[in-house]
Amino acid sequence: MRRLLRDLRAHIERRARAWIRRRQGADTDPVELRRQRIYILPTRLGVAYGAMLFAMLLGGMNYNNNLGLGLTFLLVSLGLVTMHHAHGTLAGVRLRLLEAVPGFVGSDVRFRLLLEHASNVARPALEIGFARDEPGSVTADLPPRGSSEATLVLPAQRRGRVTLERFIVSTSHPFGLFRAWAVVHPAYAAIAWPRPAQRAMTPPLTATDTGGAQSGAIGAEDFAGLRPFQAGDSLRRVAWKAYARGQGLYTKQFAGTDVVSHVFDYESLAGLPAESRLEQLCRWVLDAQERGEAFALRLPGTYIETNVGPAHRERCLNALALFGMPETARA
Repeated sequence: MRRLLRDLRAHIERRARAWIRRRQGADTDPVELRRQRIYILPTRLGVAYGAMLFAMLLGGMNYNNNLGLGLTFLLVSLGLVTMHHAHGTLAGVRLRLLEAVPGFVGSDVRFRLLLEHASNVARPALEIGFARDEPGSVTADLPPRGSSEATLVLPAQRRGRVTLERFIVSTSHPFGLFRAWAVVHPAYAAIAWPRPAQRAMTPPLTATDTGGAQSGAIGAEDFAGLRPFQAGDSLRRVAWKAYARGQGLYTKQFAGTDVVSHVFDYESLAGLPAESRLEQLCRWVLDAQERGEAFALRLPGTYIETNVGPAHRERCLNALALFGMPETARA
């Protein structure tokens, strides 16, 4: 019997999801929760509350108790006002995507959302999640004419784009007698990078002369001056004495410095399967960025020039994540 009820409930939920999707269609960022798309039903507490009121009504009519009937009607009015406020708590709330945070396969990707409204009435206890019984829901409180952030987390099970196809904004405020909810079908996507391989293989090295912008210098060095610190510069080349004197953060430059750089080539790992190659390239990219060394990335059909810094690292990781994906998945 339990299995039959569970299957029946799952079937009803699937039909309801399909009907809501057909009725609303896809959403474009930002999304405003209008009254026409907000659904409301009593909770279990609300059903028990209604049953209690019905029993009170029967008792008051049976014993002709005007005081009991008056209390019953007062509580009915309270329930109607509660239903109105639950529905109105969601009406007018706007949502937009702040950032889709990438992650590695085996971890999570994150979607940072901004919730805001223009009403003079606060919107407390807003719950943002995927389904009522699924974990991962977060709660936000909106002050009058204010905003708040919420972060939804999805597991990155395979590399490529992880899409957030559906989430629910709901509330049971006030009193928990009714649950109002709205379903959002956004077009949000975050990138899942390949899982980094273990540190076992040494990447190929290429000696270049770039004026000492990176670490790993070898040979004689002639001091040539200072320049403002840039992301990716080695901490060993920071002018700490100048920083201690309050002159700002600068990097020492040397003339004729030999710098270690890398060209991470997909074809150089011909003995490994395709996914293992991408995982190894991912490991090399992370290690080179950690050491502050310059590197380039060569994939079939793609070449990313030698550079340093977090932006270069992310560009290379994105190229690894989307390698071999259909064009529709890259868009």
